[in-house]
Amino acid sequence: MAESKEATKLSGRQKAAIFMISLGAERSAEVMKHLKDEEVEALTFEIARIEHIDPAQKEAVLKEFHELMVAQDFILNGGIDYAREVLERSLGSQKAMDIVNRLTSSLQVKPFDFVRRTDPQHLVNFLQSEHPQTIALVLAYLEPKKASEVLKELPVEIQAEVAKRVAKMQRTTPEVLREVERVLERKLSTIASEDFTSAGGIDAIVEVLNMADRSTEKTIIETLEEEDPELAEEIKKRMFVFEDIVLLDDKSIQKVLREVDNNELAKALKSVDDEVKEKIFRNMSKRAVTLLREDMEFMGPTRMSDVEEAQQKIVNVIRKLEEDGEVVIARSGEDEMVV
Repeated sequence: MAESKEATKLSGRQKAAIFMISLGAERSAEVMKHLKDEEVEALTFEIARIEHIDPAQKEAVLKEFHELMVAQDFILNGGIDYAREVLERSLGSQKAMDIVNRLTSSLQVKPFDFVRRTDPQHLVNFLQSEHPQTIALVLAYLEPKKASEVLKELPVEIQAEVAKRVAKMQRTTPEVLREVERVLERKLSTIASEDFTSAGGIDAIVEVLNMADRSTEKTIIETLEEEDPELAEEIKKRMFVFEDIVLLDDKSIQKVLREVDNNELAKALKSVDDEVKEKIFRNMSKRAVTLLREDMEFMGPTRMSDVEEAQQKIVNVIRKLEEDGEVVIARSGEDEMVV
C-alpha cells in the first residue's frame, strides 16, 4: 500500500512531529502538557526541522495513528486475542500482527484483565466467597466505578473489611498477583512488567466510595469508625458527604443553592440535623425558607433511598463546583475554606 510505504520512510519522532503539526497549535499544546520535558524538547526540535509536509506522508501518519488507537481500544476492552482477531478481518494477518506487536511491546497489560471484562453482578457472585484480601486485591485493579458497583453488592458484613484492606494495600509482588490470577481464572492475563506493582491505598478507596451510593458509603464508614477509627478519619478527610455542607462558607453555599432544584433540596433536608438545615436556611431569603419548609412539610413521608439520592445529587453539584475552582472545600483537619 502506498500510504504504508510513505509512513515507513519516517522515524518515530518524525511521525509524532507530523501528527502534532496536523493537530494544530491549540490541540498540540494540550497534548504536550502530558509529555515529559525531554519528550517535549525532542518533539519541538523535530517540528522545527520540518519545513514542508508531503500530503501522502501526512495521510499515512494519521491513518497509522488511527489504526493504533483502534487497536489499543480493542486490547483494553476485549484483550489481545480479540484485538488481533478483529484487526485480521479488516487489515489482514500481517498488518494486524505488526500493530498488535507494536502496542504490546509498550502497553502494559494490567493484572486481572479478564476480570475487567466481567459483568459486575457475575463478578460479585464470583468473588463473595473469596477471602477479603483477595477481593481487595481484585478491586484495587478495577476502574473505580466498577469497583464501587461490586463493593455495593458484596455482603454487608465484609464490605468494610474489604474497604479497609484496599485502603491499607501498598505493593504486591508479581508472584502473588500471578498466584491469585491462577486461582481466579484458568486463562491467565499477562503481566508485562516484573516490577512491583502499586495499587490500592487511601486515594483508591476514597475514589471508589465517592462513586458508591450513599447507603453503602455510610455503612462502610460507620463500620470502619468502630473497627479502625484512625483509618476512618483519614478516609473521611478526603471525602465530602452531604452533611459536610456545613464546611462551606456562606458565599459558597449560595453558589451551590443556585445550581440545586428546590424539590431535591427539600428531599435532601428531610433526614439531616438542625445544624445542616440552619446553615442552608441562613443563606436563603425568608420567603424562600418559608416555601422550602412548606415543601418539606407537604412532601410527607419520603423513602430513605429518595432522600439519599437527592443528597447525592447535591454533593455531585458541590464536587463539580470544586473541580471547576468555584469553591474550595475545607475538609476535616483543614483550617479554612477559600473561595
